[in-house]
Amino acid sequence: MAELMTDDQVTEALRALPSWSAQENALMRIVELKSFAEAIQVVNRVAEIAENNDHHPDIDIRWRTLTFRVSTHSKGGVTALDIGLATEIDGVVEALG
Repeated sequence: MAELMTDDQVTEALRALPSWSAQENALMRIVELKSFAEAIQVVNRVAEIAENNDHHPDIDIRWRTLTFRVSTHSKGGVTALDIGLATEIDGVVEALG
């Protein structure tokens, strides 16, 4: 199981994830897509990745705006699993958005 990251480690990891921020023991990113259908495509692809990794983000869908929140709930904060998932979400947004 991944270990909880320190604040300094999270800050360092976020240098490679400029669209993300650390908020309340989690990583958060807001994405605005061109259409609702495009937003749902992104959500569906992220869902596939999450299922394969057995690590799931919280996703808020508001028309074409998605808010992703990643955290390792069992650890109470951010772990390497979250950094990896955030990186994969960025790839999906870049590919489909």
